[in-house]
Amino acid sequence: MAKSTLNPVFISATTLPDSWFQIIWNLLDHGREFVIDRGSYAGQKRLELDYVTVHIRHPEVRPLLPDIPAHLGIPNPVADDYLDDYLPYLMTPQKEPDEDYTYGERLAGGAGIDQVQTVVDTYRRHGFRNNQMIMTVGMPTDLQLEDPPCLRHIDTRIQDGRLNFFVYFRSWDAWNGYPANLGGIQLLKEYMAGEIGVEDGEMIVASKGLHIYDYAFDLARMRTYRTSECEDVSG
Repeated sequence: MAKSTLNPVFISATTLPDSWFQIIWNLLDHGREFVIDRGSYAGQKRLELDYVTVHIRHPEVRPLLPDIPAHLGIPNPVADDYLDDYLPYLMTPQKEPDEDYTYGERLAGGAGIDQVQTVVDTYRRHGFRNNQMIMTVGMPTDLQLEDPPCLRHIDTRIQDGRLNFFVYFRSWDAWNGYPANLGGIQLLKEYMAGEIGVEDGEMIVASKGLHIYDYAFDLARMRTYRTSECEDVSG
């Protein structure tokens, strides 16, 4: 039997910022460095985990975005006001002529069904104990796109009176995409929980392509108090 070459990583986190920090740490410890063959970043290097599952127990805790200590002298990965516009993006089906897709188009009606409202209505009408309420972003025709959607689906479960999300990204920029995406998805979860009439719950997120690009290698080492991939200078 051939030896497995995959190294899946599991992270247990309390908050969204805690999960981000642990991801950056694990990328430096376990990420594979390679050159991208195809896509909008072809030719660049990235450091990527084979597969990662992140359980976030309290994603509702504010702040939703990472806050990098000022003494490090590096910018926060996501602007403080970014999420103000991200939730409408997730819930608006409008797509510009030069766009192949938007997440809002796929989730909120542009593909023929408002999945967000359908999930809300179905839970309210038929109860909480079913496994059918998954919001799908990916489509078979995405295989023909140069840059297909990274977010593929948001699965849902109401457990013990709380709405939980199970999120999968095929590829995911950990430095700023991860916190921006999950901050917005958390706001969507809170909105849907309120509409359904349940409490907000947890998140389990996964990806086989969570990575940082080469521009963020040194930033990641600075944020984790490392001067190299193998030296920890914090103590």
